[in-house]
Amino acid sequence: MLDIALLPGEYAVCRMAAGSALPPALSGGLGATDVVTVSWTADGISVICPMDRAPAQAVLETAWRCLRVGAPEDVAVGGTLAALVDPLAGARVSAVAFSTFDTDYLLVPAVRLGEATAALERAGHRLLG
Repeated sequence: MLDIALLPGEYAVCRMAAGSALPPALSGGLGATDVVTVSWTADGISVICPMDRAPAQAVLETAWRCLRVGAPEDVAVGGTLAALVDPLAGARVSAVAFSTFDTDYLLVPAVRLGEATAALERAGHRLLG
């Protein structure tokens, strides 16, 4: 069983052109529960951020809600993402996952949040707050 916290607000999954500059709004002033992740490839830049910080020039996906694994996990522990993604796949809920050094995050479409949390709870996980 994992403890999972639902972060406030909606998140954006964004695509920016390769070589684009990141706007200053992404690099500072994060709130206590905000998370921003940036991935660079030769094909482009992917950004996950609170919706109100989404770069104006980015292509946005639909609104997402962000779930955070509640307790920091040992990096060597396996199966955490599978334990989250498998129940969502069974419920036919799309997910985008990413990890930091300390924990894992999962995005689910905002319009499917109820179905996602129900599937996670049926799988034995506990939703916090």
